[in-house]
Order: sequence, then C-alpha cells, then structure tokens
Amino acid sequence: MTRIFSWSMVAGALALAGCGITPSPNPSPSAQKPNIILIMADDIGYECYGCYGSEQYKTPNVDRMAANGIRFRYAYSQPLCTPSRVKIMTGKSNVRNYSAFSILNRDQRTFGHMLRAQGYRTMVAGKWQLFGAENYSVQFRGKGTLPADAGFDRYCLWQVDKKGTRYWNPLLNIDGENKQFAEDDYGPDIVNEFVLNFIEKNKDGPFFAYYPMLLVHNPFLPTPDSADRNSKDKQHNYEDMVAYMDKLIGRVVAKTEELGIADNTLILYTGDNGTNRAIKSTLNGRVIQGGKGLTIDSGDHVALIGYWPNVFPAGQVSDDLVEFTGFTPTLLDAAGAEPPPGLDGWSFLPQLKGETGNPRDWVFTYYCPRPERTKPVRYAQDLRWKLYGDGRLYEYRADRMEKHPITDVSGNPAAAAAKEKLGAALASMPAKGQTLLKYAP
Repeated sequence: MTRIFSWSMVAGALALAGCGITPSPNPSPSAQKPNIILIMADDIGYECYGCYGSEQYKTPNVDRMAANGIRFRYAYSQPLCTPSRVKIMTGKSNVRNYSAFSILNRDQRTFGHMLRAQGYRTMVAGKWQLFGAENYSVQFRGKGTLPADAGFDRYCLWQVDKKGTRYWNPLLNIDGENKQFAEDDYGPDIVNEFVLNFIEKNKDGPFFAYYPMLLVHNPFLPTPDSADRNSKDKQHNYEDMVAYMDKLIGRVVAKTEELGIADNTLILYTGDNGTNRAIKSTLNGRVIQGGKGLTIDSGDHVALIGYWPNVFPAGQVSDDLVEFTGFTPTLLDAAGAEPPPGLDGWSFLPQLKGETGNPRDWVFTYYCPRPERTKPVRYAQDLRWKLYGDGRLYEYRADRMEKHPITDVSGNPAAAAAKEKLGAALASMPAKGQTLLKYAP
C-alpha cells in the first residue's frame, strides 16, 4: 500500500536529514507489538486546528496526521489539567481516584505500569504536575507520585518536585535530577529532543512514549520562530505557540519515518482541556472564547487524532463519543493485552481501524479540581444532550454556553428521553469522590 504523504520535508528540516539513512524494511504490525506514542498538548481545545476547520491557526502536521488517519469530532477530557492527567493515565473516572490538584495517588496503576508489564520500554516527557511540587501547599507537597514510581523508565519533565519555568531558561527534571538550563534555552525544544532520542535508542521496540507537551499553556511568550521575540501580544503569541507545538509534533512523526518504524507505530494526539479563557478563536464564522476550567463545551471538548500508516484507513472522521477513560484500554488493546478490572473506559481501537467497535452512548464527568474546598460537579452527556447532577438539562450542541436550561420536558419527547437516559447514567456512577486530606495518612 502506498502512503498518501511523506514527512520527508519535515525531516529535512532536522540536522539528521543529511545522513542518507534508508528506512529498513518494517515487520508486519501483526508480527510484533506496536510502538505507541501518546501526545497530549496543554490547554488547547478542538477549535485550534486546521483539520477541525480553523483558518486562524497553522497546524499542518496535525492536519496531515488527520488526513492520513482518523479524526474524532467528539472527544472529551476533563476541564482542567491534573484531573485530565489522572484520568487518561489510569482509565478511571475522577470520582474513583482524584484526591487533590497536582496529585496522582500513590496506589494507582498507570498505563506506564501496564505497558511496561507487557515488555515495553516506557518514557514520559513534558509536564508532570502529579507529585505536589514545592509551589503547592505543604499539606499536598510531595504527597503524589514520582515518574519513576508511575511506570516510566526514562523521563524529562517540568514541575516534578520543583517548579521553575517551562519555556525560556527552563528547569527540568531529567531521570531524577533537576537541571537549570540557560536563558536562551527553550524548554519545549529540550523535551522534544529527549523524545526523539528515546525513540531512536528504542527503535527496535516495543516502546511507549508518553509526551504531555509543555506547549501551549500560559504564559503566552514568543517562540524561537516568532518574528518579535519581545512581543507582549497574548493572542498573537498563543497562535505562534500553537504553530511551534505543531512543528514539534511533526518532528516526532518524521523521526518514525526516518527510522523506518512508522508502519509499526501507533500515534495518538489530543489535548488535556479547553483553551485558556484569555484566548479567542474563530471557527466556521463563530467566535469561541477559551473555556478552560469550565464545564461548558469549550472547557473539555478536545481534538483527537489517530495515525498509524497502513493500519488506520486514511481520511476517516468519526462521530463516536470518546473520553479519557478510554485511552488506557485502547493502548493495552493495541499491545495485545487485556485491561485490568475496574476501569471506566473501554477500547476504541476498532474505531481507529475503521471498524464499528463499541461506541459509547454517553460519557460521565466528575469535576472537583480542589476537593478540599470545592463542591463536585457531575454531568453525563451524549452527542446532543447534557444532564447535570443537580437536574439541569441542556441541548448543548445548540446551546454551547449553556444559557438556556430545559426545565420542562413534558412537551418535548426527545428531551424527556434524554433526561431519563442520562439520569440513569449519572445514577450508575458514584456521587462522591475523595480528598487527599482524608485519603492519605
């Protein structure tokens, strides 16, 4: 089968391009466990990509992945970063195992543990924020999980035990040692190079590279490619950051091409939550204000792209619901392993392959980012309706800002049916989560 596009032009921009490397023949994807790369950008909703209809942002590499793989139109994270990270890494709803912001409970098994048990070399690079760094309250500091204890053999991370900066003049923890880089060093470049080196050293596989990117979270600063390195324009800088994020993703995909392992490498790309509220984006003539931290559509509606040459049919667009508890079982499915009991999600690998699979009829969200002081918000949604635990019902596809709750469903059969279905979904999940103060000794 002939691949529809090549990443050679991207690879040519790298220093490695002139090496005259000829890709070696690939084993059949069925002959060995596939390599897995999971990329998750920081603070970017679905509205910021060309493949989702944006003309404002430049994302040619993500767009090419979508054109030659599959794009999901309705993928949902949590509305905020740490809740999303705990959820995607464990395959469980936050109601079961989320106890504090910046914390991953120490008793949790992650996809790092599970894939390492399947013979994978594992790596995480980018943003951690799961141990309780020095900048958090003493009652949470150091109460979470270190990367080495979360199933990862190698790591290069911002905000493990110390914070520092993530972009220019970054402070990064590399395999347990904090390193302060120079003023002109750019953190996303350093992290990306770590990812590329891991892929090259483990090209004989199987490997699992989890890449929770540093970009595009605030502060909104110029990138190495920005025309004005002194720009203070947050909106313009954010757009530059999105372009640079896309460039780094292109380098990762180009590395698999260069090494001749692309046909045995599954790549998934998503975002951890909606766009920062300071950012405005135009999509199909509609202005979307970033909704990070909010439970409206712009708070947790994210991109999801699947790319695996010669395995995923090109040009697919799926309307199936996908949410973050499905990632862990999907990765295990790709590795030929059964998921452990107790997960809230199930594999969407069949849909990635163009098959029917087992689509979700609804997704459930438990959102309580600061359990020690905030009340939880619970909601269930399908492709059209959203029902909150307090009884509010919205036709959110038509009311994305959720300004018009439907209070009387007696004359609206569709709304009545949705309320019954989603009410049963809410009732099927626990109503109360936990807090670290009660959870930890």
